[in-house]
Amino acid sequence: MDRLIEFIREVDEKSFAEMIDHTLLKPDANYSLVEKYVKDTITYGFKTLVLPLSLIPIAKSIQPSIKLCSVIGFPLGNVSTRVKVYETLVAAEEEVEEIDVVMNISYLKSGDYDRVLRDLVEVVGTAKRNGIEIVKVIIETALLSDDEKKIASEIVVKAGADFVKTNTGFLGGGATVHDVTLIKNTVGDRAKIKASGGIRHALDAISLILAGASRIGTSSGDIIMKEYLEFRKTLVGKY
Repeated sequence: MDRLIEFIREVDEKSFAEMIDHTLLKPDANYSLVEKYVKDTITYGFKTLVLPLSLIPIAKSIQPSIKLCSVIGFPLGNVSTRVKVYETLVAAEEEVEEIDVVMNISYLKSGDYDRVLRDLVEVVGTAKRNGIEIVKVIIETALLSDDEKKIASEIVVKAGADFVKTNTGFLGGGATVHDVTLIKNTVGDRAKIKASGGIRHALDAISLILAGASRIGTSSGDIIMKEYLEFRKTLVGKY
């Protein structure tokens, strides 16, 4: 609890918002909801707005300067490498600045680690050659044993990606302090960590950051920020 209080006191709302990827990947999201998420991202100053590729042009038509992230091979990760590469090229054409790509879990579960690595190397290389700044790899911790999480994290580092990301949020389970700590102990400073999946409240987000995450993926960014501002008001008396 002391660490949580210290964090809230020391980290201002702008710095906290910059740790959040505000995320809208619901299949039934309409344009009005996209507009809301764009406005949330601008209002709070989130690091990125994460959308499926098909909705990137909609968001840009609302606010051309918004920083965008999209997903590749989402949500199962088991499309072919060629499809992932093509999606990455489309993301680059849309001037997306970051991508979150799903690892091929079938390959990983089969122990075919070389194929997992080759799949990711192709995507990471395509992204970096085409102006995409940051690549995060979703390893889907909810489906993995602890040993598999360590192996997956090492492959992400070897592939040259920037972040290990915990979950899609679509396949059960979610981000946990245990998993973030395990990944952090595995990769150290060789990659950053994005915690994602089921994060709906500020205290949960802070706990994951304190465990080692430097980015939070959530569809509840606006709610988290409202809670955080109230905590700051209580502890700092700023507002």
